[in-house]
Amino acid sequence: MELTPGIAGADEAGRGPLAGPVVAAAALVPHDFQVRLLNDSKKLDAAARETAFLAITEQCHFEIEFAWPEEIDRINILRASLAAISRAIARLGVSACIVDGNQHPPACGCVTTTAVKGDGKYAVVAAASILAKVSRDRYMTEQAELYPQYGFDRHFGYPTPDHLIALRTHGACPIHRRSFQPVRDTDPSFAVQGTLF
Repeated sequence: MELTPGIAGADEAGRGPLAGPVVAAAALVPHDFQVRLLNDSKKLDAAARETAFLAITEQCHFEIEFAWPEEIDRINILRASLAAISRAIARLGVSACIVDGNQHPPACGCVTTTAVKGDGKYAVVAAASILAKVSRDRYMTEQAELYPQYGFDRHFGYPTPDHLIALRTHGACPIHRRSFQPVRDTDPSFAVQGTLF
């Protein structure tokens, strides 16, 4: 995995779920960081992600931003994801950043380069990926205590069969994304504009 001194990386977690925020992170990794800890967050198990998260938060410069369901419902999931990435990069205050995927975030205050599957190629993007994933999973686990009927600590808001059954049984809770079709079906009065799930 390539280390890019002086260049930040950015990524997000949570575009696909029916509930909870999209979480974006931007990270700047020092030259002496143990890069072996890093990989695409989806390829690490939960224990490895937690170990890496601790190392990143102790040794790297980083920012984490949330796009809440209200923002997602208002401007659509893609725009909300890019907006959260923009906010994280802008707060980090760097001059250059590699962004995972193929979309440039708007108005983030620096030069951006996109990299499809960048979280498996660049240490800075992998670090951002882990920050975003762990932060989101922790938030959804906390929400499972408030809304135990949905099982957010098991599926983290993704549209699993158990989640869809709970959604049909109990309806939407405050952290569901009402512009996403399976959620919208439980509340037909929700007015939608823009792109849907």
